[in-house]
Order: sequence, then C-alpha cells, then structure tokens
Amino acid sequence: MPTRRDVLAGLASAGAVGAAGCVQVGSSDAAPQAAGSEESVGTGAGGRGDASSATETGVYQSTVQSVVGVLNYGRNGPQGSGSGFVAGDGYVVTNQHVVADATEVKLRFQGNTWRDAEIVGTDAYSDLAVLRAEDRPESATPLSWVDTDPEPSVGTPVMAIGSPYGFSGSASTGIISGIDRVLSAPNNFTVADSVQTDAALNPGNSGGPVVTFDGTVAAVAARGGGDNLGFGVSAELSKRVVPALAADGEYDHPYMGVRLLEVSPVIAEAYGIDDVGGVLIVEVVEDGPAAGTLRGAEGSTSVDGVSVPTGGDVVVGIGGTDVEVQADLSNYLALEASPGESVEFTVLRDGSETTVSFELGERPDPGV
Repeated sequence: MPTRRDVLAGLASAGAVGAAGCVQVGSSDAAPQAAGSEESVGTGAGGRGDASSATETGVYQSTVQSVVGVLNYGRNGPQGSGSGFVAGDGYVVTNQHVVADATEVKLRFQGNTWRDAEIVGTDAYSDLAVLRAEDRPESATPLSWVDTDPEPSVGTPVMAIGSPYGFSGSASTGIISGIDRVLSAPNNFTVADSVQTDAALNPGNSGGPVVTFDGTVAAVAARGGGDNLGFGVSAELSKRVVPALAADGEYDHPYMGVRLLEVSPVIAEAYGIDDVGGVLIVEVVEDGPAAGTLRGAEGSTSVDGVSVPTGGDVVVGIGGTDVEVQADLSNYLALEASPGESVEFTVLRDGSETTVSFELGERPDPGV
C-alpha cells in the first residue's frame, strides 16, 4: 500500500492541482468565498506561490481526511468548537481547552460525517487531549508525528489544517518561525517547547495539525497570537504526553516547587554576574521537592530604580544542559525529566558555582 509520502511525491510530480471548498460546520454545501479571503489551499503567510501549488495541494489532499472538527457541548448546549486529527491507533488529538467542561463531544469528519466522541484523557499543563470515536471512517487514517531527532528547524514550510470560524477543510501555509518557545495557553498555564509559526491560526484552528510538507505533524495548533504569529504544542512534547493520555487518561509532569525569574541585566548586576543568563530562584515552596536544597531570595535591593530579589540561587545548568533563559529549564523538565528522578542543578550561590541535586516531584493537579 502506498504511504502518505508516496502519495505526496506522486501528486507533486504529476503537477496535480485542485482545491477543496471551505465547508460550514453543520452544512454539506460549499460555502461561498468571501471577496479578498484566503483560499482553502493558498499560499498564505510564508507560502511559496504558484511554483509550489502542486506540492501544497498534495499536502492538503493527503492529510485532510484525517482532520476533524470538534464541537463541545455543555449543559446548556454548544459552548465552543475547534479542530483535531487522527493519530496513533485511531484516537483523535486536540487541545484540552477545546473540550474543557464538555458534557458531550461530537466530531465532524470530512464529507460531513459526524461521530460522537469519548474524552479519554486531558492534560491542562500541555493543553492536549485525546478523544475516541467508534466507527471511525476508513479514510481517516492516522497521521504520523514528525521525526524530532533533529526537530524541524526554523524556516521549515508547514501547513495548518482545521476549522477556523467553523469552516472545515481550511488550510493556511507558512513556515516554522520559532522553536523552544514557552507558550501561555488559554487555560492560564504555560506550555514548554512550543512551536511558533506564521501560518494563519484563527479561532477554531485550535487542536488541528500543523504539518510539514511530507505530511507529518510538527505541532498541534494551540493559539494565534496576532498577525503572522501563531503557536502550537511541539511534536516532541506531544509524543510524550499523548500516548500516556490514550493509555491512562493522564500524564504526570515533573515539579520543582519553585518560583522563578529569568536573569535580566539588573539581576545580573545585583548578583555580580558578568554575563546575563540563568534563572533566579525567587521562592522555594515549603515542603516542595526543592525545599532544603535550593535557596530562594531573602531580601531585595534596587538597581537602576528596579527592585531585585536578593539571596536566591541562580540556576545556570540542569542535567548537564546550560540554562541561559527560562525556556532552557522548562524544556529540559518537559522533555528530559520525569517525577521521581533525581536531577543535578548547577547554581551560582554566594558568588560561587556549586552543584546540588534533588528528586523531582509530580506537578500538583491544576485544580489545586
């Protein structure tokens, strides 16, 4: 049987052209194109124009059958919608915030085929959720995650497919415009190792796939941040969280039990650090994993009119990895560490570098 990549290669070499119309959720008719609006398969921000239209069409046609619309119903009826896609052994991946507080979830597959879905597992800290639908259409085959060794680099062409504003089968193209971001998610948590893209992500795209041009998923679309600025949960983090949600309904994140500040020029000056970099431990949670090992700030001083906490450890390394910015620490914990694991930290304390270690805990339930 030909693979998704074989299909893409064949479509590209044949110069296949064609477009699927945007379809209004709840309707089987093609919606009229508004004047000046984006084509369903267009170049979008970062697109490559007519010369690559066959490739873009091939990416879309080889993946769109696996993309679904997600409708969230609460006690008082519809309360939100988003997107998702089939992965793994046939489960559907979406965002946690797309199905939050749902009493019932319905999936809309291509061809206006509807299925009821069960919420198998959700995780607020990664903003990911896994759904399961019985009698999934045969055409909705699982998408594969992108190879993350090495992970896709900045400049990699991508396509976001989903249901913005309730229009299913919509696509926008762009590039991966940033990696290793710490994303502020709609549920007020932060998500490490997030991917930035200039492909258009609008309300309703959340939970849909951001795929590379070989049809593999580089990120789970999570939110738009403005013109040409959107973010998604990386494939690397998703590959850790999603299988656990599918198997157990939950995922355990490592936990230090500290409050942090990224070292800025005024913090570096207050601590006598020559090079700006590292993360300051402002507070250590009482009885938390780091209690008795890491030191929190005990006082304060003023530098250039800015109040700076003093007396705390400055973390400059974790597990042999340098920590220059908070994303370095967050990404290591999210991708390399697990609860119950003893991790070594390199810290600046009282003007000297020292090494300490402690056993990571399990991040508390987000409702606590």
